[in-house]
Amino acid sequence: MKKLLLSSAAVCGLAMIATPAAAQVQLELGGYFKGYGAFVDQDEYAGDVNDFDFIRDTELHFGGETTLDNGLTVGAHIEAETDNTSSGDDFQVDESYVYFSGGWGRVNFGAEDGAAYLLQVAAPSADSNIDGIRQYVQPINYGVEGNTVVSDAIAAGGLDYDQDITGKADKLTYLSPIVSGFQLGLTYAPDADEAADLEGIGTDNVEDQYGAAYEIALRYEGQFEGVGVIAGAGYGQREVEAVDAAGLLQAAAGPAITPAGTITDDTTAWNAGLDLDFGPIGFGVIYSEETTEVVGVAAVNATSDAVLSEVDQETLVIGVDYTTGPFKLGASYLNKDNTFGIEDLETERYSAGVVYTYGPGMTFRGSIGYVEHEAGSDIFGATDQDELESTYVTLGTQINF
Repeated sequence: MKKLLLSSAAVCGLAMIATPAAAQVQLELGGYFKGYGAFVDQDEYAGDVNDFDFIRDTELHFGGETTLDNGLTVGAHIEAETDNTSSGDDFQVDESYVYFSGGWGRVNFGAEDGAAYLLQVAAPSADSNIDGIRQYVQPINYGVEGNTVVSDAIAAGGLDYDQDITGKADKLTYLSPIVSGFQLGLTYAPDADEAADLEGIGTDNVEDQYGAAYEIALRYEGQFEGVGVIAGAGYGQREVEAVDAAGLLQAAAGPAITPAGTITDDTTAWNAGLDLDFGPIGFGVIYSEETTEVVGVAAVNATSDAVLSEVDQETLVIGVDYTTGPFKLGASYLNKDNTFGIEDLETERYSAGVVYTYGPGMTFRGSIGYVEHEAGSDIFGATDQDELESTYVTLGTQINF
């Protein structure tokens, strides 16, 4: 036994000698906690919901960065969701990438958002966690609305406007240096379907699987006669490797309108935004559109004939805020149109709220919102309803650490 231990120690010593020295990287640990109490009054058809409950979102961030003698900055960044119970694991890595930056710009490599989102302009909001560019907490329970079309539409696109058709698939993104207020971004993902480690490179020509994706974005930040201006636009395209032609008949025989069951083809998305700051007052208008071609029958009164239609999502957001000391008062309006074949689902949301900063990286947040979904009876089916309504009040805190 003693000889075995001595041999193990020798092997470990040789391994330490043979291993290259670790990079002199300054390690970082951070994250956030977003927790709320939510009062909700909503239409219910498939069950009951609590009038009051707690909702939250928490992430841990790990990373490290160093700057070499030649001026090149090298770093790595990892984000993990600690509340992602939908995956069957409370702890799930959301982002994992490395980056290189210098006077020539920055390159991200790995699982991270693309250029269209990273340079996207955000409108002022009541509470950015709920009515911001990306929704982190959802007070309304769409599982009891009694309608799968509404829940599928909200689950697929959310009540926000982030351009993220590539998700966190591995990609290469270049962000140019800022020149006279302008910054350009380019993204390429060879396979927009996310793959696990040790699975090898992605497959090609697989029916109904995403293929390559491309993004381009441009952003400007500056001052014009005392008015702060942020403007930007982005475009992205995600390809489908092959369409399941045999699935056309299955689509024709399926429900009259089922967005989740259609045979989808390529997706294109674009956004444009403008944010103006007049001293303590901010005003912004954002518009985005995402279109997925659909091969098959995705319309009411479907027949066995295959048709080419679109699943289209158009979003308009108008926001305003006012900052005075540690307080920020904000309000926003969202209009989102989802089109499935010839049917439409229109969503409107009105929000107002206040954010109070009580310490570095610490805020109290309160907001009130009203959401209304309108559609034809063909979408709402047996409920014979053409409208769903919800009202919510949220009170909570966000702590960045």
